[in-house]
Amino acid sequence: MSATEIDYYELLECERTADDKTLKSAYRRLAMRYHPDKNPGCHESEARFKQISEAYDCLKDPQKRAAYDRYGHAAFQQGMGGGGGQNGDFGDIGDIFESIFGSAFGGGGRQQQRRGADLRYDMEVTLDEAFRGKQTEITIEVSQACEPCHGSGAEAGTGKRGCNMCGGHGKVRAQQGFFVVERTCPTCHGRGEVIEKPCRSCGGEGRVDQPQTLQVDIPPGVDSGTRIRLSGKGEAGPFGAPPGDLYIFLHVKPNRVFEREGTTLLTRVPITFTTAALGGSIEIPGIDGEAITVEIPVGIQSGKQLRKRGAGMPVLQGRGRGDLVIEISVETPTKLTARQKDLLRELQATETGDECPGSKGFFDRLKDAWKDLKD
Repeated sequence: MSATEIDYYELLECERTADDKTLKSAYRRLAMRYHPDKNPGCHESEARFKQISEAYDCLKDPQKRAAYDRYGHAAFQQGMGGGGGQNGDFGDIGDIFESIFGSAFGGGGRQQQRRGADLRYDMEVTLDEAFRGKQTEITIEVSQACEPCHGSGAEAGTGKRGCNMCGGHGKVRAQQGFFVVERTCPTCHGRGEVIEKPCRSCGGEGRVDQPQTLQVDIPPGVDSGTRIRLSGKGEAGPFGAPPGDLYIFLHVKPNRVFEREGTTLLTRVPITFTTAALGGSIEIPGIDGEAITVEIPVGIQSGKQLRKRGAGMPVLQGRGRGDLVIEISVETPTKLTARQKDLLRELQATETGDECPGSKGFFDRLKDAWKDLKD
């Protein structure tokens, strides 16, 4: 490794296992320390500033970082070590097609501006909010275009010049055996131009992290996993490129009364054994706050489900509502007065077994099985 090829991780004073956040923090700290405006006339600081900028430009890109981790600086040098194109030496397959077949497979010239990264935000909502929908605000820390340089990365009053390495094309050519292969220029990273004087506010990045408050409209009927896309509210693109999108993933909190399966709501309702035996009607609150009358048929059993059409959750971005399913649970009384016990004994004395056909059938089968065992 030559004197000019200092290890990128050493330049940024980071371990090779450092994550993106650590790399970004290290770059900003060092960029402020060695920025030419803070060290006027110091050629050593200016050279170090260029080196750490080059290091961060490489390591912040997952593909470039992977190539650097594997091949070091040779990954971006013309010739690529003369390896004949094995083990990923060609950079990407698009470079091979482009060099052999020309612009019909992607075209030569500088790369198009890369849009900013998409972001994810996880939000919890209650079942009631999922039913009615809501408008809310969120505040997130996100990269936005630098105002002083308007996202260009260049100090006010300065600009950009054509890259000397690639002649402004964004590509450099290298001999690979019988082929001439074009690769992204390692100096300008495919842009075809370099910044003469980096912006002091963003360090030449063209974007800075700032809090952003956004309004979010949650439509009725959302469920856990529903994704809301806010176009253009993601990370700002580098050097004035378009921003990415923000995706809000919703998570509906459990409810104490209702369980949800799609647009269907389920609730379990206990009733007295007299209501179960004689039938009647009960009232329960609906998800919309309105009372729902439920007719209980005579002789209903625990576990029986009754359905109320159109009393469930709204159909997301559609019409109508799902159903409400009421599961009946017959509750045996545990606190009886003396009079109630007497009445139950009178009822018990009149029982013939035909009142509960399920119970009678079970014991009849049990008697037959016992008889077969004795015979």
